[in-house]
Amino acid sequence: MNLREIVARNLRTLRHAKGLSQEELADRAGINRNYVGMLEREEHSATVDMLEKLAEVLEVDPAEFFRRSE
Repeated sequence: MNLREIVARNLRTLRHAKGLSQEELADRAGINRNYVGMLEREEHSATVDMLEKLAEVLEVDPAEFFRRSE
């Protein structure tokens, strides 16, 4: 699994764990809802700044986006 897939999977998992829709996450992060969907579908790669912003909204350490499941 490549890093883009890992980030996409973890973003979706963390968002669901917080009970947020893509739209709610995007609103709280101040970004477009479509962008969240594109990240989760691996159509775009998030910048470090974007991962930091999303982690803040999700209340997690940004390193959580790179956690590999075992």
